[in-house]
Amino acid sequence: MRSTVSVTTRRRILCVFPAYTPSFGTFSHAYPLMGGVKAFMPPQGLLVIAAYMPESWEYRFIDENIRRASAQDFAWADAVFVSGMHIQEGQIHDIGRRAHAAGKVAVLGGPSVSGAREKYPDFDYLHVGEIGDATDRLIERLDADVARPTQQVVFETGERLALSDFPAPAYEAAPLKRYLIGSLQFSSGCPYRCEFCDIPQLYGRQPRLKTPEQMCAELDAIISQPGHPAVVYFVDDNFIANRKATREMLPHLVEWQKQNNYPLQFACEATLNMAKQPEILELMRQANFMTVFVGIETPEADALKGIDKTHNAAVPMYEAIETLNSYGLEVTSGIILGLDSDSDKSEQNLIDFIDKSAIPVLTINLLQALPKTPLWDRLEREGRLVHDAALESNVLFKRPHDTVVASWRRAIAHAYEPEQLFSRFKHQCQTTYPNRIKTPTKGKLTFTNLRRGLILGFNIITRVGLLSDYRKPFWSAAGYALKRGQIEAVFNMGFVAHHLIRFTREALRGEHNASFYAAKAAEAEDARRRSWWENARRKLAPEREAA
Repeated sequence: MRSTVSVTTRRRILCVFPAYTPSFGTFSHAYPLMGGVKAFMPPQGLLVIAAYMPESWEYRFIDENIRRASAQDFAWADAVFVSGMHIQEGQIHDIGRRAHAAGKVAVLGGPSVSGAREKYPDFDYLHVGEIGDATDRLIERLDADVARPTQQVVFETGERLALSDFPAPAYEAAPLKRYLIGSLQFSSGCPYRCEFCDIPQLYGRQPRLKTPEQMCAELDAIISQPGHPAVVYFVDDNFIANRKATREMLPHLVEWQKQNNYPLQFACEATLNMAKQPEILELMRQANFMTVFVGIETPEADALKGIDKTHNAAVPMYEAIETLNSYGLEVTSGIILGLDSDSDKSEQNLIDFIDKSAIPVLTINLLQALPKTPLWDRLEREGRLVHDAALESNVLFKRPHDTVVASWRRAIAHAYEPEQLFSRFKHQCQTTYPNRIKTPTKGKLTFTNLRRGLILGFNIITRVGLLSDYRKPFWSAAGYALKRGQIEAVFNMGFVAHHLIRFTREALRGEHNASFYAAKAAEAEDARRRSWWENARRKLAPEREAA
């Protein structure tokens, strides 16, 4: 549904999504292999806000991961809407500055401002919380006047719009062919209270839901766009937050896939205790789910108690991973170093876990305290929050900072050493990929898929198979997969490994921050986007920048 606010003026809204700082999880190094892919995933929130605007209002959506909003874009607009996460803070401020330079009112919403509004004194309007009554009050204000207010105005949501009343995201405004994967939301919220997570505070512990009919309609919209991504990611905070609802929705997803000849693969994120839900896992297999991201965080069972994540131990960890693999689900995992419980043995325990679990993709980060989390509150009480851009985290670890960072460096070096990485992919060829359903060829034989496959295949063969220094372990794993008829696995492992190996090498050279949140990472991204001459000038005349 659109906003029910009755408006009297026609407005033009420019919705700008900030660029991401590169990380393990965005696969930016692999985009050139795809031919035309420029960004990771379309942002649900900003596209939903765009679709919610009054019918008489025009909107324009720009994702700065794809292209930078131009002076002409700002000149066109009456108001500039921005949304983003904490990791995009620097880029959010930059968009606000550009909006003001163009004489436009700047409006900020989304998870970062909802969690820490004090970070953004420079925006004219703040939209705190989810879409709801605050959104309608913002529309009323902009309908009356688009001049910049004399002081910041905050609209905070008191009554949230039910997910079942959400408009379909404005997919038509987003160039889906430029994204690596698509995005879809079924639920919002998570019942658990992991110490480091801000989801329960921002979105609640009682999951709210869309209807299966909404889901299918949004999928229809995605596949109607030429060149749409082949994979769609459920951005739900926890896919099984409401198990009953998930179980009831999945048959609709299976039926939609059958009716459309399985045009898509799905991925999601969930808690590890989903291994205790065989009915859900079988329905996910039938719906063509390929990957599940699980926040394992640490292989040390006692440490899980310290971060309020004992639900990860509901099933023995390795047994749970094997169960998910048996339903064709390749596990990717989040790992945290720098927990209070870490000891001299933690690094080796993590390395042993990487080898034994055979999980190919692990995002290994340092602990970072986010506002509106129990961790933030505890560390604030203990005087252990630090705000030093020279450090890799805002947490004063119990172990020496340099010791923790060195441990992180050794862990990622081990995880993404080419022989190790491709060995884990070979394990997936044996234990995971054979358990996936065989989907109709008709759904895959599209011009887009054929073109995409030819471009990706050529680039993997040349850049990975011929020109890289890790071509030998790649061909070993590729040969292993080809003998089993797993052609798609060859594309996947070449694509993923190319990014992970290159990104790791950059991280080990100090080009990326260990938590991907600190100011150091934002500055590295700013430097990457500046011209060669601009970066050289800053090095030669740093005092000019200080002035």
